[in-house]
Amino acid sequence: MTFHGLGTIVNVLTIVIGGGVGLLVGRRFADALRGLFMDALGLITMISAVSSTARIGDHALVTALPSGGPMIVVLASMLIGGGLGYALRIEDRLEHAGEWLRRRFAGDGAGDSGRFVEGFVMASLIFVIGPLAILGAISDGLGTGIDQLLLKASLDGIASVAFASALGPGVIAAALPVGIYQGLWTVVGALLGSIMNPAEIAAMTATGGLLLAGISLKLLDIKHIRVGSFLPALFVAPVLVALVGA
Repeated sequence: MTFHGLGTIVNVLTIVIGGGVGLLVGRRFADALRGLFMDALGLITMISAVSSTARIGDHALVTALPSGGPMIVVLASMLIGGGLGYALRIEDRLEHAGEWLRRRFAGDGAGDSGRFVEGFVMASLIFVIGPLAILGAISDGLGTGIDQLLLKASLDGIASVAFASALGPGVIAAALPVGIYQGLWTVVGALLGSIMNPAEIAAMTATGGLLLAGISLKLLDIKHIRVGSFLPALFVAPVLVALVGA
């Protein structure tokens, strides 16, 4: 018998352990090899983005909305969510949190502060944005199993090795927002039960796919997108589905 939150605890541990391994082995890697790791992560993230965005054609979402509704809902979610994220300065707050953690755990004279913050922000966004973070945590809270979070933990652990080897200790610090974020969704699952129907889940997943695409462009050094500012879009999408569907 498991307890609520076990999946998130496992996820946090895999990030810390994977990040530690990445720091140890990463010192033996040439810069060119670390660059290849980043490119591989960017390409894998792009595949995940395409897979998630494809949910815009999900049967439940298409039937719940008028013709052309799914595309409009996702677009509106990005616009509204981006506006909210800009107003709330989410990207800046993430960077400030990374800088605070660097001073707290690494010290003012330890390493490159910009590199620490970059690792923290990049890893936090990737580990938090995926729909498994929400769906898995809710399932954990409902007591219906932690299979989704175990899958996410495996993926995050592998990614942590590559990220930490390329971006340093800030990746390990990303375990903190992951624990808080998924812990809150576990509480939601435990208190409120299932809060999203299949159409709302599909809209959230498709919107998350666009955010993952933005991260992949950053990883591949194609374009710097302030993905953190779009995080509210994940919450706007299911709300719009509920309103338009009604």
